[in-house]
Amino acid sequence: MKADSQRAASLQEGTYMKALFFATRDSNDLMRSFLRHVLFSVFSITAVLANSSLEIRADENDQAPIAGFVPKKLPTYLALGLYGISAAIHWIYFFIVPPRPRYMLSLPIGMLAMTIGFILRLQYIAKPSNIGSFIQMDLFILLSPCLFLATDYMLLSRLAATFDEKVANECLLIRRSLIVKIFVWSDVSTFLLQASGGGLSSQTDRNIVNIGNKLTMVGLVLQAVSFLLFTVSLFIFGMRIKSRFPEAWSPFNSQSFKLISRQQIDDWRILYYLMCVTCVGISIRSIFRIAEFAGGFDGYLAVHEGYFYIFDALPLWISMSLFCLVWPVRVLNTKHTSEHHEFIVRR
Repeated sequence: MKADSQRAASLQEGTYMKALFFATRDSNDLMRSFLRHVLFSVFSITAVLANSSLEIRADENDQAPIAGFVPKKLPTYLALGLYGISAAIHWIYFFIVPPRPRYMLSLPIGMLAMTIGFILRLQYIAKPSNIGSFIQMDLFILLSPCLFLATDYMLLSRLAATFDEKVANECLLIRRSLIVKIFVWSDVSTFLLQASGGGLSSQTDRNIVNIGNKLTMVGLVLQAVSFLLFTVSLFIFGMRIKSRFPEAWSPFNSQSFKLISRQQIDDWRILYYLMCVTCVGISIRSIFRIAEFAGGFDGYLAVHEGYFYIFDALPLWISMSLFCLVWPVRVLNTKHTSEHHEFIVRR
């Protein structure tokens, strides 16, 4: 059991780490070096410390479900199918739509990790009193959305880069070069808190379990606050372009586009609107998770899985699956410079 839980935490954190390395490959040398050498050590040590002293919360003769309930198979199969299909489409897009930027790996890897989480949920259904099965399922489903947040963070930075430097500097609330650094590092920090809290929540000692839940909730709250700041930055970016650079807001030569296609998209607002929708979906999930952990490990929201599907799995799936219709690279391949638009500045 102990080995299973330790492998689960290490695998999930390793998945996130690798995606983050690829995503930030084009950042400065200091950030790349720190991510490669320091974070690898931090993630590995955290996984070991969080899980090295795990004990079974129910003895071998006690068949009570670890989560307080046994998940239903039908919604699990449905979620598995939906996430699996979306993950497959994301991977296909990544390989067939040039130029295959590495920062886009965070999205298909995140969807794949969620799919694995629901596969592990089926495993837990078969053995609901097995602590190893529970931890594996919980870590993948709880932590995978961190990659969805990272995707949005990097997309805003890349979207701003498609405009003239003057436009990006005047319309962004935070300088473009700092967006990935600030928000992705915030994502890393809250990820560590949630991973550590998830490990402590599986201890035998009730006091340690409560500490683990509180630690996870702190991570979720900080993550929600960080994402709220990002959402505000995204909205302000769009509003400032609309008011200060109206010609850039409504591209003169934009053409109709096809859904589920490799064709380039000239109108950057398509991606902008999709990102706004993803912010709403992720925010709903964040609020739900905070409320869930605030109620405790055996709280009402925690033991009624219907709320999990309505306020967590479904909003995330809708938000991230929108990129199945419009792959972001199709928009980011277009450069919105003064050669394409006559920018009019209104002060």
